Amino acid sequence: MYVIRMKNCAFFARHGVLDEEETLGQRFYVDAALTVEPGRALVDDSIDDTVNYGVAFAVIEKIITGQRRFLIEALALEVARALTARFPQIKKAEITVRKPNAPVPGVLDHVEVTVVWPE
Repeated sequence: MYVIRMKNCAFFARHGVLDEEETLGQRFYVDAALTVEPGRALVDDSIDDTVNYGVAFAVIEKIITGQRRFLIEALALEVARALTARFPQIKKAEITVRKPNAPVPGVLDHVEVTVVWPE
């Protein structure tokens, strides 16, 4: 097995519980740690035998910028499921979604949720 990591993929979207979050939108950041069954990729050096991270980025982008979700937990799980469905060689997807501008009554760097699929 090996792990492909994609860090700080940034997207503008309108997720959240509050109406203002949908109206104003905000930037979301996604990290993906994809545990991959090596197959022949490490031997034959073929993109067809591994996870094409350009395609993986597009899968993440489509979900993050798509349908509004109230919870980033649901968003992260949707990304993980979509990636494992698109790339059967992914044996585990660990997806983290960060929301820097979470509406909380105080100062914080960001709110972050990580899901692992399959569990």
